[in-house]
Amino acid sequence: MAHLARSKAPKSWPIKRKETKWITRPNSGAHPLSRCISINLLLKTILKHADTTREVKYIINNKSIMIDKRTVNDQKFAVGFMDILDIPETKESYRVIINELGEFILIPLKKELDNLKPCKIIGKRFLKGKKIQINLIDSKNIIVEKNSYGVGDTVIIDITKNSIVDSLKLEEGCNVFLIGGKHMGVHGKVLKIIKEKSTNPDRILVKTKELEFETLKAYAFVIDIKFIEK
Repeated sequence: MAHLARSKAPKSWPIKRKETKWITRPNSGAHPLSRCISINLLLKTILKHADTTREVKYIINNKSIMIDKRTVNDQKFAVGFMDILDIPETKESYRVIINELGEFILIPLKKELDNLKPCKIIGKRFLKGKKIQINLIDSKNIIVEKNSYGVGDTVIIDITKNSIVDSLKLEEGCNVFLIGGKHMGVHGKVLKIIKEKSTNPDRILVKTKELEFETLKAYAFVIDIKFIEK
C-alpha cells in the first residue's frame, strides 16, 4: 500500500492530523511501521527541504540523499532510529533520533561519529563452522567468530565496513534510550533488570533526572550518551 490514512499514522511522525487524508507510507523492510518514517515525509516535515512529493522526487532523482552512506532512490524509503542522513550537496549530516514527545527528529552528526551507528541485537543464529550470525534492529546481519554478544546488547557498527568496532551490554548501570511504550524518547540509567518467572516479559527499572519507573526490557536500546547529544 503506497499511502496510509493520516489519522492512523504512528505517533512518532511529526505531522498535523487534520490536513490531507492520505500520507506516504514507508516501504516495509528495515524498520517496522511504528519505528520508521518515509524519506518523503522526513524531507517535507522535519527538514522542510520540499513542499510536495514532486519536489522530493526531484531531490532524490538528483542523487542528493544518502542513508547510512548509501544513495536513496525511492521516496518511500523507510528511515528509522539511529540512521545517518547525509545530503552531500549542502554538506548536511544528521542522525535520526526520537524526542521526549515520541516524535522523530534530526540532530547534527558529530564529525567523530560520522561512520558509526549503534544497533540493537534482536536475535542470534548459530551457523556451521562455529560462527554466529547476529541480527540487528535495522534488519542487517553480521557474522562474528565469538559468542561475545547477547540479545538486547548494542553493537557499534562502522557502516562503511559493516564491521563491529565496540559493544554495549544490557545490564544494570547501563544507559538506555527507550524506543517504545509511554516513555518512548526518554533516556536514563537501568537500576534493575526484573526477570519474570512466568510468561510475562522481563521489565527494567529506569532512573532519569526526574523520575524512576518500570518499563518493558524490550523497549531498551543500550546507548552511549554521545550518540544522542544535540
